[in-house]
Amino acid sequence: MGDGTRLLIVSPVRNEAAHIELVAHSAAGQSRPPDLWLVVDDGSTDGTLELLRQLSTGIPFMRPLSTPRGYTRDAGDRHAVAAAPRAFNWALRTVDWRSFTHIGKLDGDIELPDDYFVRLLAEFDRDPALGIGGGILVERTGSHWRPMRTAPHHVRGALKLYRRECFDAIGGVQERLGWDGLDQSYARMRGYRTRSFEDIVARHHRAVGTADGSLRGRRRGGETQYVLGFSFLWAAMKALKCCLSRPPVLSGAAFMYGYLRASSRGSVSRIDDPEYMRFVRRDERRRLRRALLRRDRPGVGGPAPRSSS
Repeated sequence: MGDGTRLLIVSPVRNEAAHIELVAHSAAGQSRPPDLWLVVDDGSTDGTLELLRQLSTGIPFMRPLSTPRGYTRDAGDRHAVAAAPRAFNWALRTVDWRSFTHIGKLDGDIELPDDYFVRLLAEFDRDPALGIGGGILVERTGSHWRPMRTAPHHVRGALKLYRRECFDAIGGVQERLGWDGLDQSYARMRGYRTRSFEDIVARHHRAVGTADGSLRGRRRGGETQYVLGFSFLWAAMKALKCCLSRPPVLSGAAFMYGYLRASSRGSVSRIDDPEYMRFVRRDERRRLRRALLRRDRPGVGGPAPRSSS
């Protein structure tokens, strides 16, 4: 890592008493720990905040915080009201985040390998154009840990790291549904690369999108695709892939319902930025062409080739 690297990690958490101790121990055991770790509790009712305060006595770089009472109000779907990015931004305002070279978000159910940050920061050193980076997640299925499939340029919101200049250039994290896709598109629009590194692996102790129920998570995924500006064709192809997930068929139906509901009822608004919409549709066409070309080649299959953007 280059000299002068300063690492700030922010973890918005709510009702993570079942996982946060494991997460804290994995952070404390890092060969290159954060310079500051803000863990912001947003209205937990299971004793998470009290546990954070106990854990912080043995972790010098950990600072537990608590949002004001009633800071996030929702009807049972915290993703829909962007609770995590709101708490993230609230915590950022408590420090001079521009004094750090890298800013990261880490969820309260992610167990990191002990070399996670040293390896990820090394990737930022190797590639000055890397604006957002992260590892991949594995989730437990029965007795096995299985990797979650994701596009190479997509870094999951649960464990992403920003170069400070990129974070500044994209205007930080937006407090809206789909924030963790929006930031990457804006980063690429501004000339930065975004990438998930398949050889840097973290464990996710709760399946993505299931905190409020798996089918609700699928529906929210469809809504997010609408918010981010993707076309009906794109959403339909994603829904077909979802049909293979548990519960089969219903997952795809819930995803497509979310997209159609958002587009017909105006329950959520799309990004109001013509430059952004042009970028997303160009990128969508490019990725669709690549997918079709792969299918046309005899004997060719598997994941999409890595994007250079």
